[in-house]
Amino acid sequence: MANSYQQVRIPVKELETREIVIALLADAGYEGFEESREELLAFIPVDQFDAALLTELLHPFSLTSEATTIEQRNWNAEWEAGFQPVQVGEFCLIRADFHPGLDTVRHDLIITPKMSFGTGHHATTYQMVDAMQGLDFTDKSVLDFGTGTGILAILAVKMGAASVVAIDNDSWSIENTKENIERNQVKGISVLELDHLNELPVFDIILANINKRVILDQIGNMVAHCAPGGKILISGLLVGDKPDLRAAIEELPVSLLKQTNKDSWLCWCLERN
Repeated sequence: MANSYQQVRIPVKELETREIVIALLADAGYEGFEESREELLAFIPVDQFDAALLTELLHPFSLTSEATTIEQRNWNAEWEAGFQPVQVGEFCLIRADFHPGLDTVRHDLIITPKMSFGTGHHATTYQMVDAMQGLDFTDKSVLDFGTGTGILAILAVKMGAASVVAIDNDSWSIENTKENIERNQVKGISVLELDHLNELPVFDIILANINKRVILDQIGNMVAHCAPGGKILISGLLVGDKPDLRAAIEELPVSLLKQTNKDSWLCWCLERN
């Protein structure tokens, strides 16, 4: 994990444009985003920042940017100022410990990220959680691929999963997931620092809230590691990416059970044949 990050400030008010830019930057290596009505903040390790590439990506939208370097010690205040809870009806509330809880939701998750910037993809988190409430997790084995802060892994246990394997290729995410597991007082989650599924067993349910590049690269492995009749929940792609995802699963033994979209983001539920 880098000690300092480049913060890129992009004035953009139009929601759909902002979401497309987020997807493009995520594919270019940007690791976190904060959104407001007036602008987007994007974060990338200083040693990976490419000003020319940024200009190229923003040019079709006639957007400008301003880049500044922020040190690790400044991240927490940055994140805390921009983070908003995610509530899915009466089913689930995902909040930081400085937000008040709600007695009206079934599952209250307290998530405090290790790094100040969260994903910013509230639409993908919302849809994944919303889709999860339609699945039976009782006594199921679950993989949370790209666990981030452990949100979905923790919710899976709260919904009755027998075991959960949460993987991520970022050491800070691994540490943070362990802290959030303890914070929510749940058991049965194994946290592994991995960027592949090769040595993992077969699972009843696979959760993958990642990005287009990883999903398209790993969808075959996800299907191979899903038990017949099992479910795969995917989010992190834009509505415009639907043809690419359809092409990626065309020859795979899966069926599309349900699809939703929110703020231009897709969420698909697949069933292993």
